[in-house]
Amino acid sequence: MANPSILILAGDGIGPEVMGEVKKIITWYGDKRGLSFDVSEDLVGGCAYDAHGTPLTDATMAKAQEVDAVLLGAVGGPKYDKLDFSVKPERGLLRLRKEMDLYANLRPAQCFDALADFSSLKKDVVAGLDIMIVRELTSGVYFGEPRGIHKEGNERVGINTQRYTESEIARVARSAFELARKRNNKVCSMEKANVMESGILWRDVVQEIHDAEYPDVELSHMYADAGAMQLTRWPKQFDVIVTDNLFGDLLSDLAAMLTGSLGMLPSASLGAPMANGRPKALYEPVHGSAPDIAGQGKANPIACILSFAMALRYSFSELAEADRLEKAVEKVLADGLRTADLMGPDGGTPVSTSDMGDAIIAALDASL
Repeated sequence: MANPSILILAGDGIGPEVMGEVKKIITWYGDKRGLSFDVSEDLVGGCAYDAHGTPLTDATMAKAQEVDAVLLGAVGGPKYDKLDFSVKPERGLLRLRKEMDLYANLRPAQCFDALADFSSLKKDVVAGLDIMIVRELTSGVYFGEPRGIHKEGNERVGINTQRYTESEIARVARSAFELARKRNNKVCSMEKANVMESGILWRDVVQEIHDAEYPDVELSHMYADAGAMQLTRWPKQFDVIVTDNLFGDLLSDLAAMLTGSLGMLPSASLGAPMANGRPKALYEPVHGSAPDIAGQGKANPIACILSFAMALRYSFSELAEADRLEKAVEKVLADGLRTADLMGPDGGTPVSTSDMGDAIIAALDASL
């Protein structure tokens, strides 16, 4: 049987550095656990524009459609700010999401005990936090038509359209309910049904899917602005939150900071199953390309490493190995190892990007 295939798109800024640590861990799994992958690499974002004049070539897009999982580092940077919108680095990432039809974006917000003091909230509010935001990723206001900027009389008008179909809402709702069944069997759906027709439809469809297919899962509804307030008041009341593209973007970033550092948070973007039963999938850290620290060994590779753990879980059904990797990360944090973004009032042992990767591999070795 052929090995599962992974396409690595390290991208820009700190992307290649954090992805370098993931590649070491992929090698470890092949050497120590007999879990081998066929790994290929290509360009996305600013580096692809520099090489090819486009943030994502058709050939790279075709590769992404064929592999079992895509691992992406980060894209963008100030040097690309003045490019035309159509060729900005971020357009490469959006094209991947759209053409692979990765409609369910899974963004966990987990607060490791060792980092509870890093949150801006009180320790008892965030310690042990483990929630999952499921964001619809391929429709809504970021993709709806009409859109654009045009003149009306003597002034410019910017237009973006919030648009959802029943089927688009239904499939991401199913993703959230299926995930909840594997966690604590609780879903909160967030929208703005009080002021938006798309929100009314969202609430109706989520409720219909629940009643017909998932009556065993506890479902609640909440306006997205109230949800933001509740996330900062008592986030542990939630387990799985499902919401649209725009609100998911905002709420997941808010939830990310509950944990204390964007450098800790992975994500998965999943689509429909392929012929082999695996979902089309792209895994990436939540953080950006951080060009100000690129090449200095300061970047935190944990979010990228935990993104690979999500790939082990959701693409390759290696649940025990995903747990092993997550526990290795937890151990090095408990041991006090800290990249620059994690250095705080508790002190800790400062380590470089590669030192953190090596420590996680040592923890993996110790787990055998």
